Amino acid sequence: MTVIDNAVYVDGRRVATPTSLDETFEALQAAPGGFAWIGLYRPDESGLEVVAREFGLHELAVEDALTGHQRAKLDRYGDTRFLVLRPARYLDAEERVEFGEVHLFVGRDFVVGVRHAESPDLGRVRARLEGDGLLARGPLGVLYAVLDQVVDEYAPVVAGLENDIDEIEDELFSGEAAVAKRIYDLSGEVMEFQRATKPLVAIIETLRAELDAGTEGSDDETGLELRRSLRDVLDHVIRITEKADEFRQTLQNALSVHATLVAQRQNEVMQSLTETSLAQSEQTKKISSWAAIFFAPSLVAGIYGMNFRNMPELGWLFGYPFAIVLMFASGFVLYRIFKSRHWL
Repeated sequence: MTVIDNAVYVDGRRVATPTSLDETFEALQAAPGGFAWIGLYRPDESGLEVVAREFGLHELAVEDALTGHQRAKLDRYGDTRFLVLRPARYLDAEERVEFGEVHLFVGRDFVVGVRHAESPDLGRVRARLEGDGLLARGPLGVLYAVLDQVVDEYAPVVAGLENDIDEIEDELFSGEAAVAKRIYDLSGEVMEFQRATKPLVAIIETLRAELDAGTEGSDDETGLELRRSLRDVLDHVIRITEKADEFRQTLQNALSVHATLVAQRQNEVMQSLTETSLAQSEQTKKISSWAAIFFAPSLVAGIYGMNFRNMPELGWLFGYPFAIVLMFASGFVLYRIFKSRHWL
């Protein structure tokens, strides 16, 4: 197990930086009114069990944190909230979205963060909170800050997806063969992005409702500022989810347009093949017609050109002239017949 950072805070100030979890538990007991913030990176079962026993974490939540691959959600076990977030970052070099997973156990006097990916950088969140005094809000202030960081990191993802979709719209009419696969790949990323962002609306609304109900110091100035901050994050999430819905609809339209263009190209190819076939048929008709025209005279010439002895008509005065006339007459008759049918 890797402990990223480990500290105890009182009134928004870091009062202890323990070097082990045992020291953290001891320092927390010696700091009334304070809370511990423990950051873990891909912990093993034994490491997380130590924290679970100390803070009374529910076994189902611990199992989810160890297993990973959870949907974004907010569960409550007594005084402890279990929050699952799905951060995302856009990889420009690969033109794809990479999704991570962050689990937060938030109690009255502790925050345990379990990170399964490189994003978000919770160390940066901690540094910001320590610098502006927001840690005075307690564990819920940490929850808000992590949530805000995850939502802020969605902005480059939205920009990257929007740029990819613009490129697809340009490729639709360029005849790119791989455009259909890219549309499918982008649709999968957008759906995954929706699964990461849409649950946040209900999560934030639940948190605000709990604060409005008068729990955990919501009646003081700190609680009021926390509710306002959550409302601001909610506004960002709603805009992001609307943008994701727009992306999905655009990709569905792009896929429909691509299918229409493919069908149109296939129709054009079929029409071209049909026209070629008709032209070949016309040529075949002409060749067959001329062959038939020449066949009749050739037949007559073949018969009367064999010098048979027993062909009395050849002994007539006009026998051979008659054969010659018959030969040309048969060809002329066939020519007129085929000409009338537009075969020539």
